[in-house]
Amino acid sequence: MRITAYRTTTTVQRWGRPVGDANGVFADGVVSVPVVMVDTDEGITGIGLGPHVEIDTVFAAIEGEDPRGVTALYDRMLRQTFKAGHAGAVFGTIGALDTALWDIKAQAAGEPLWRLLGGRDRRVPAYASGLDIGLTDDELVSAYQLYAQHGLRAAKLKGGLDIDCDRHRLTLVRDVLTEARHGSRPGLMLDVNEAWTRKQAVRHVCELERTLDLTWIEEPVRRWDAEGLAVVGNGIRASVATGENLTGLEQFRPLLATGAVDIVQTAAVWGVTHFLRVSALAHAHDLPVSPIGTTPVGLLHAATSVPNHLASELQDLHPPIGISLDLYIEDGAFILGDAPGLGITIDENAINAFTRRPDARAAEGPNIRPEHAGRRLLAVTGGFHQT
Repeated sequence: MRITAYRTTTTVQRWGRPVGDANGVFADGVVSVPVVMVDTDEGITGIGLGPHVEIDTVFAAIEGEDPRGVTALYDRMLRQTFKAGHAGAVFGTIGALDTALWDIKAQAAGEPLWRLLGGRDRRVPAYASGLDIGLTDDELVSAYQLYAQHGLRAAKLKGGLDIDCDRHRLTLVRDVLTEARHGSRPGLMLDVNEAWTRKQAVRHVCELERTLDLTWIEEPVRRWDAEGLAVVGNGIRASVATGENLTGLEQFRPLLATGAVDIVQTAAVWGVTHFLRVSALAHAHDLPVSPIGTTPVGLLHAATSVPNHLASELQDLHPPIGISLDLYIEDGAFILGDAPGLGITIDENAINAFTRRPDARAAEGPNIRPEHAGRRLLAVTGGFHQT
């Protein structure tokens, strides 16, 4: 079997409501989802969800190769880009291609990827994550009631702009999940997307912890600030979660060496091989791993095969337009199916029929760091939502 070509397209996740974080909000709730498809001479096509930046350069490392040698091909892609660096969107391109190769390998074997990787249990524990900073109180409650109906008993909220607002919103969600659990305490997490300084983080979380039990605080300071993350971790009761924006094992090592992270995360777009390697590194430090992403299907399969998976992020309950997934949500978990490979089906006609694309350059979106992030003297009262 040989790799012959690649194709790309871009679909969208249509939330039907505002989505975002402390950096900004997509008001129309329409978020781009880039897709990479890798073709072979035996008619098997693999699918990866992730960027296709500099894909011609990266693809040259794997063109004509046997896709079943996926881990070696992953390293070939890293070497192909080592001069300019493999961070950022280029690392995402490598991850998308890597995921597509794992899809091909499992399809060729006639097995779902979770089984090929050595997984025993198709059930992957999940937590709810609504990208919810733009919601009103009523919308917030309604969103998490829907998650609760699917058995989700832990939730991660977006925040970081105002202590009182975060306390109020976390309390609302806590009460929703507590009622669904008939009085049992739910899990609560807060994600601030690198919005604070070290002291702001400790002060903000300690104030929340006067009345709330937080499982973790996510990305309290900049992703590379190992010393700062350790300072925050030593000053609060909650665990510190980070890693979704780190690319390559070399970026994780300083955090692990300084005890700066308690929950090790990787993003779905960085690929299966990266997740497996980070999981092994975290396991060597007795730390759990937790995948994140809008559609983390590749890492869900991989999570079944690692001993230290904690829980995976469940965002929208519906897949992107034109994408079908062989999985479902039941009793607070992703349940993976038996379709060979990743179980992803692409309807390119449905994708092409949806012509409106989100404006990636929109200044209010969460992908652009605000000028005063980490340098705010006062709380951002009201934030992006209304009470």
